[in-house]
Amino acid sequence: MRTSMRLAIGLCVALAAGCAATPPAKHLAPSANGAAGAKGDALYRALGGTNGIAKVVDAALVEIHGDLRINVFFEKTDMADLRRLLIEQLCAATGGPCEYTGRSMEEAHSGLNLTDADFDAFVEDLVRAMDSQKVPKDLQKQLLGLLGPMRPQVVGQ
Repeated sequence: MRTSMRLAIGLCVALAAGCAATPPAKHLAPSANGAAGAKGDALYRALGGTNGIAKVVDAALVEIHGDLRINVFFEKTDMADLRRLLIEQLCAATGGPCEYTGRSMEEAHSGLNLTDADFDAFVEDLVRAMDSQKVPKDLQKQLLGLLGPMRPQVVGQ
């Protein structure tokens, strides 16, 4: 399963295949700063903090790895780094104490020419992962609401 996870960790949350170490991305979370500031860390806490987010990310990577529609985008991705960045991104976006240290979504997805269908496949995999981790639907909706505005930063880059 570790090998499969490594192949899968690509598209998660922003299809961050190229998210290496670059300056923190303010654009990662227009929602992160806005929504988190307005609502505090309630979503972060409701998801189980960093540990709960890590479980969702791990489950999502498994789903993505098995998804023939999008797993090809992650064949050359450093999965451990992607996992770390996805956890940072979701933690920061939900109001947690993390700082996202990856590249902007535009930079990370530049040249991939991802489509709406690719983004939708990622979202479907993320929802399956949240279902497997028994994340309540209202929390799923809140999290997806934070990620949805990233679509233009990912699709068509």
